Amino acid sequence: MTGSTGPESWITAAVEQAELSWSDGGIPIGAVLVDGRGDIVARGHNERVQSGDPILHAEMACLRNAGRRRDWSSCTLVSTLSPCPMCSGAAVLYRIPRVIIGENKTFTGAEGWMRENGIELTVLDDSRCIELMERLQREKPDLWAEDIGQ
Repeated sequence: MTGSTGPESWITAAVEQAELSWSDGGIPIGAVLVDGRGDIVARGHNERVQSGDPILHAEMACLRNAGRRRDWSSCTLVSTLSPCPMCSGAAVLYRIPRVIIGENKTFTGAEGWMRENGIELTVLDDSRCIELMERLQREKPDLWAEDIGQ
């Protein structure tokens, strides 16, 4: 990737999406899609609470916002939290080769399955991402349990 931005600016943009969701009463998870030049081409945040749609995890909202593309195989998906099986499935389906994960301490999604399908994973252990999820778990445990299907 030759863009002037990199993983630090990408995860910051995803954190901004997570904070947007939290400030709107939602679940604080955000995602961005980065093209092969290193430019952010789509953003999204978890909208399950706001829309009442159980499918609108941050990654799914981001991919929806990306629209129809033919360059999935040169993109990178960046998420503040380890993607769940549904969101991991979308990355596998569209052959997105790289996923950058803000943190996987509070929840580890389908990372093994993504790796088995050739996706390169990078886990940042970003303190902002960890704090957002710990805050959700502490302040809204029922919402956290609902989001991860418990």
